[in-house]
Amino acid sequence: MITSGYEDRKVRIEMVPFMDVVFLLLVFFIYAMLSMVVHRGLRVELPAAATAEVDRYEYVGVTITKDNALFVGGEPVELSALVDAVRQRAGSARDLPVFINGDQRSDLGMAVRILDLLKSAGVREVSIECAEEVP
Repeated sequence: MITSGYEDRKVRIEMVPFMDVVFLLLVFFIYAMLSMVVHRGLRVELPAAATAEVDRYEYVGVTITKDNALFVGGEPVELSALVDAVRQRAGSARDLPVFINGDQRSDLGMAVRILDLLKSAGVREVSIECAEEVP
């Protein structure tokens, strides 16, 4: 009888396919986690920008509708009470960033007034939110 030596080899578990499966599961769960974003604003048509980046963390959202009505976290606010509403919404996290988003048919002047009010009130992180894609 001719033996090849293959019969004497011990059984072993290949780890490469197992690592591939674990890596794919990790990628799936990270992608699923990153896609679960809580948006606290109203539904508006955002203007688009080519250099827009998506930030996914806690923030205070200021929304301007197409008829220039203001909302902080979904609640209507007058321009004179905007700073107090943002501070109340931020609570104890004083360094919470503020995102201004608005309908593309809203006035640019309203966004500039809001930006100026928040900056003069000492809010350090104020950004304009826009759509991810340029149509």
